[in-house]
Parts: sequence; C-alpha cells; structure tokens
Amino acid sequence: MLAEQPHHDGSDRYTQRTTSGDMPIARVWVRVPAASAASRVRVRAVPDAEPLLVDAAIDTERTVSDDIVWWVADLPLHNPVTNYRFLLEGATIGYGWLNGSGIHRHDVPDAHDFRISTYPEPPTWLDQTVGYQVFLDRFASSGEHGPTPEWAIRATWDTPVAQDSPTSTHQLYGGDLSGVEKHLDHLERLGIDLIYLTPFFPAESAHRYDATTFDHVDPLLGGDTALASLVAAAHERGIRVIGDITLNHTGEQHSWFRAAQRDLASPEGSFYMFGESADDYVAWHDVPTLPKLDHRSTELAGRLYSGDRSTIARFLDVPFGLDGWRVDCANTTGRHGDVDRNRDVATAARRTIDRRGAVDGRARWLVAEHCYDAGNDLDGDGWHGSMAYQWFTRPIWSWLRGERPFTLMSQIELPSLGGDQVVQSMRELGANVTWAARLASMTMLDSHDSARFRTAVGGNRMRHIVGLAALLSMPGVPTIFAGSEVGVVGDSMDTCRVPFPWDESQWDRDLFDATTQLIRIRHDEPALQRGALRWIDASSDAITFVRELAERTVLVDLRRAPGERRSIPMGFLTDRPIRHVDTRFDSRASDTDRADTDCAGIASTDRIDFAESAGVSIIALVTG
Repeated sequence: MLAEQPHHDGSDRYTQRTTSGDMPIARVWVRVPAASAASRVRVRAVPDAEPLLVDAAIDTERTVSDDIVWWVADLPLHNPVTNYRFLLEGATIGYGWLNGSGIHRHDVPDAHDFRISTYPEPPTWLDQTVGYQVFLDRFASSGEHGPTPEWAIRATWDTPVAQDSPTSTHQLYGGDLSGVEKHLDHLERLGIDLIYLTPFFPAESAHRYDATTFDHVDPLLGGDTALASLVAAAHERGIRVIGDITLNHTGEQHSWFRAAQRDLASPEGSFYMFGESADDYVAWHDVPTLPKLDHRSTELAGRLYSGDRSTIARFLDVPFGLDGWRVDCANTTGRHGDVDRNRDVATAARRTIDRRGAVDGRARWLVAEHCYDAGNDLDGDGWHGSMAYQWFTRPIWSWLRGERPFTLMSQIELPSLGGDQVVQSMRELGANVTWAARLASMTMLDSHDSARFRTAVGGNRMRHIVGLAALLSMPGVPTIFAGSEVGVVGDSMDTCRVPFPWDESQWDRDLFDATTQLIRIRHDEPALQRGALRWIDASSDAITFVRELAERTVLVDLRRAPGERRSIPMGFLTDRPIRHVDTRFDSRASDTDRADTDCAGIASTDRIDFAESAGVSIIALVTG
C-alpha cells in the first residue's frame, strides 16, 4: 500500500518555519513506516545551486509506536525559494530519495524536489473558502435589458446555445450583475464563500474576454453601480467576490488598440507588438480580434496592473471593493519569442494588491489561469496560485470519464486511467508547486472553458459525486461552475455555457443535496482545509487518502466502480490512539441497489472496511 511509503509535504504537520539567529529555518519532518525503516535520514538542499546535506534525527516526542518513526531536521532557508528532498538509507529501505513525486530507489533530478518559499503567504481566508464561478451572461437576469449591441444575437433564457463559435459567443442572454445579486440566497444555501465573476468590462462577445475598455463596467451588466451593489450585498452575507481580467490581450476594438493603430508613435503604440505597419501585429493564438499586449511598456503597466492608479487597484477600492482577481491567460502573459516579462507582470500585480491590503487590512487573492505546468510560475512573489487543471482536473477526468473521450485544455484526448495511475499523475504534476501555492490554487471539476463534468462522466451521478468529494477534500480552493451543482450538461466549451435552470424541477436534486452536504463537511473539517495530504491506497477503481492535522485525521475513500471489499488497517491511517470515529459522509449508505450493511464502517478496533459498491466515504478520526 502507498501508506507503507515514507511521507512528507509542505503542510504545517510536516513543515514549520522558525529562525536561527538572522537565518530563517524550516523545521521539516518525514514520517517513515516500519516497511520503509531507515537507519539514517538526511535532507538535501541546493543553496546558491550548491548541494548541502543536513542530518535528521529521530523525533522522540512524535514517535509513539514501533510502526512509525518520525525524523526531523532544521533546514536553512538561504534563498527566497529552497528546493529540498530526503535521502533515506538503511537495511530495510536500502537507498531511497523522497521528493514530491514519491520514493525513488535511484538518483533523481531536482525538478520534483519539495519547495518552500520565504515570500509572504497567500491570504489565510482561502483555507475556509469554497468558490462559485458565475458566467455573467448566463447565470441570472434582472430583466432590465438595454439596446442590443450590433455584435450581439439576442436570445431568450430557453434558447439553445449554438453548437459553434463565433455564433455561440455572440448570443446575448441578458444575464447581469443585478441578477447575480438577486440570487445570492442560492449561494448561501449551497454554502458558498466566494464568487468568481467572468469579465465585466465592455466587449464584443458574451464572454467579454475581448475588452474594449478597462475604464468601467459594461452598461449591459448594469454598469459600475451594479458591481458595487453586488459586492456590498455579497459582503453583507460573508461572501467575497473576485473579478476576471485579461492581461495578455485586449479586443481589437479596445480604445488603446484603436489609438495605437491611428498613431504607432502614440503612448498606446507601445502597448502592443506591431511590425512595420498598423495592420501587422501579434495576436493571441493568431486570432486577429485579440491583439497581444507588450509588457515591456511601463506606461501599460501603470494603467493596467502596477500601482494605485491601475485598473487592478481601482476595482479593489471603494465603491467596488473586489477581493482579488483571476488573471486570464496568465501563463502566456508577457511571453512572446525571446521576450519574457511574465514574472515582472505577476510581481507588479502582486505588489499592487498587497499595497491595497496594507491600506485597508483586507488581503486579496491573485490567481492565475494556467492550464499546464505552472510550478516555475508559482515559486515567487507573484501569483498566489493557479487554476489546478494540470494536477487536479485532468487526472480526475481521466479516472472518472465515461466512454466518450474529451480533451481538456489540450489537443490530446484524455486517456482512461486507473486510480493508481491518477495518484501518480497528481503527485508528479503537483510536485514542483509549493504547498502554499497549492492551497491558494483554484481547483475545479469544470469551467466555462471545458465540457461539463456531468457530461464527461457519461451522465453517471455517482461518478459525479465521487468527483465532487475529491474536489471538496483535496488541497486548494474548490470552485464550482454555476449549474454543475444541479447536473447541467454540455459537451464543449460552447454548450457548457448554458443559462442557469432556475426551474428546480429541472435539477438533479440528489446531486444538489450531496454538493451541499460535502461543502458543509469541508467547512466543518479544518483537516480538509489545510491538513497534510497522505495517500493510503490506490487501485484501478479506488483511491484512498487522508488529510491530517495533529489531533484529527479525515479519511477519504473514493470508488468509481464496484469491486472487492477492502480493509484498511488503522495503523496505516494514524500512529496516535483513536478516541472517536465519525462517519461524515457515505454515499453507499443511500444506494438502494445494495444492502445497508455494505456501507463503510468500523469492522473492529484495528481496521476500517469499505464496501464493494461504487461511492464515497469520508470518516473523521479524532486522535490524541
């Protein structure tokens, strides 16, 4: 079992910051089961790119049984970001390197080393947060429609979404900010703490990622007043709100681009990447309607993301009061050919929001859209985290997908993988991301840029619930795309953007109830919010892991299909005495196709048994 392997992660259970004189120190622990017993443990780091080995010692206070030995070492944090891994040696384990992707019996490169940063931590409120993405044109309408713009095709709420772009992106259903405000009760009912709004700037599409100005809120959405009113109403209910901004490109009708084309020598002429004429310019993915911004321009930085007069800063202040930003296309922002200003943009934007937080005491979140390997973009003082498509969404889809293959942020169709392969994917794809950045990253099962998860799993409700349980029990800021909680379907980026079905007779009520219950458990269990993640077991159809704090461990068992009854020894879950066991969620118990006795439960004092049926069990173990 995976539980027999040594374990370390960057959580508070395994890593604590302290100082030695003027030098910051990380006290790091590694948990070594008897099956991997070592007689010597060292920590390897590379300060100033020069290898350093630090001896670890047995922590006699934590080592309370013969089955588990805790080793501890003090690691100097000489550089702002420190890469490190453990070397375990002895008669049982032989020779093994432990890094973020697991234990290896051979020499390994630094790429998957654990990472720890001395930069300021992300906002602490992210730990308790469950987010909700609102695609503004399709969530709810106040009914106060203005004139239909020339680019738009007016649609009623029950008009089918077109199957193709650009028709689908020009359909205007009339959702607006006041409509969102009128339906805050729905979000409270779910247990949502944060709303992520898709762009609210004027544009020439329903998605509004082709802004024509950053000066004000689109009048079609209700204008500046409606945004300020929504944020204030949400704050009264304890719900935060973040906006969505594109720093990579604008629309071709943006006032800056129009000014630049009129006069390449104007200040705006430096905002874009022009060739020899005004019609020769770099566009995102070669889409001519989306001219790419040139972040070598200091004037552009001052207007858009750097400083108190920038767009990013202005919408954090009154009367708006946003709680942060999601940055569209963050991975490619500032990058083109031999130009790479991405880190400059990220750090400048971070300084801007940090300054606002210093003024009013409200920490803001800066999260990057990044669909691929984000590790090297998340180890500094820029983006707090990213959208975790790579190390969460893609593996979960690969495990729970139905017969029909889908692509997800890639031209490659997702394979159908077993749980053991998925766990290894998650470990390797998240290995180069600091623990702080993982906790500050947005995890999603689906979004406005993907097919709906319900469609991806072939319409299977149980697999949908298994995915939700993974979303709400793994590290990160779990975020639900509006409509997914009631079973909305869609097989593409276009058809996923359907209007929200406010007629509750159209809802999958069992799914909604399960979503609400899982969100409540997330809020009730601190271990699910910030606890260590330790893998216990993985087979083709089942994945088991724990999230753990010092005195509370939450066991999560996920099964995508029926299989053999499984038994997990208590010693694999915790090495501390168990005072109380509480089954928090068991989808198997409500499965009418099997006997109630099949549900997960305590078989004896030394193990937990899991049923043959597909489903979810979440069990809290109180230790001490």
